[in-house]
Amino acid sequence: MVIKWAGIGLVLFSGTGWGMWMAWRWRARLEALETLRQMIFGLKGEITYSRAPLEEALERVGRRENGFLGRLFTGAAREIAASREETFSKIWEKQVELIKKGSQGEILDEKDIKQLAGLGGRLGYLDVDMQERTLLLYLEQLELSISRLRGEMRERCRLSTALGMMGSLLLVILMY
Repeated sequence: MVIKWAGIGLVLFSGTGWGMWMAWRWRARLEALETLRQMIFGLKGEITYSRAPLEEALERVGRRENGFLGRLFTGAAREIAASREETFSKIWEKQVELIKKGSQGEILDEKDIKQLAGLGGRLGYLDVDMQERTLLLYLEQLELSISRLRGEMRERCRLSTALGMMGSLLLVILMY
């Protein structure tokens, strides 16, 4: 009898935990996109106003952020310094792939990763004005993603938590 109640408790706990984890992922994605927006604004400022080379601008902006996005920017800056033969586009794509495969890679979804990887293909070889316009275009895309996510997040967080709880409750009812 005790084992039965312990099993019920574990199933309910794990289902609720799964729902809360899904809600956390939505919140983490929104935070990551907002952080990325701030970093792109910083990169735009470094390139446009400081007239810093891309390597230096990426390094400065990356050092301001401790998370996986900071590692993306500083890693790209290190790769630029180490390899003069490879294009920035290839370097940026490699760094985005490293982020995608890392432990934090699940936070951003496939569309976010694709947009982020596409940014590198349009930076690095253009003049300052074109780089600024490229960053502004990316910021517009990012802003659309953020606003869409904000609109959906509350509902999805509530829904995933409720589905986790109700799904585990249904499982308990079916099993016992």
